[in-house]
Amino acid sequence: MHIVDGALSNPVVIGGAVAAAGGIALGLKTLDLDRIPTAGVLSASFFVASLIHVPIGPSSVHLILNGLAGLLLGWAAFPALFVGLLLQAVFFGFGGLTVLGVNTLNIALPAVLAWLLFGRLIGRGTPVQGAVWGGLGGAFAIAGTTAMVAAALALSGEGFLPAAKLVFFAHIPVMAIEAVLTGFAVLLARKVKPELFVRGIAA
Repeated sequence: MHIVDGALSNPVVIGGAVAAAGGIALGLKTLDLDRIPTAGVLSASFFVASLIHVPIGPSSVHLILNGLAGLLLGWAAFPALFVGLLLQAVFFGFGGLTVLGVNTLNIALPAVLAWLLFGRLIGRGTPVQGAVWGGLGGAFAIAGTTAMVAAALALSGEGFLPAAKLVFFAHIPVMAIEAVLTGFAVLLARKVKPELFVRGIAA
């Protein structure tokens, strides 16, 4: 899901960087001391989950777990996911530094949207019902990221349209996998530490 350096037009790169900076700033404001350990664990989970990837043209297919990050952190998912992306770019060359803002926006914004849509629902009802909403949130976040990656490629020129379509269809199985993983993670969290979601809603 990482877009590499040189694949996007300058306006898309600049616009993504500005928007990502705004999201990170807002996320840092909502990240209180109590949630820093959670942010660290989710950043590390994202880092490890996306190490195993299959390249497809200018992007790649891999697990992200951004839906889970968004459901637990809200806006704080921006800085948490940014750190993971930065470390991947520096140590492994995944994505790149010039497109770091776009990649952060593509992954973190759908995570926040998943929180806005499903976060309150997860804290209600039984843990199983919360897990279902969590699974939907996980799938939604991947779908949103896929759509944003495709849009970034499409906006950079007609030559990227085939790659944009490939990115979307290649990630359909990933949506299903992420839905299951996020659902089980939410189920466990609801049983062990349900206040995590209450905190996320209040952020």
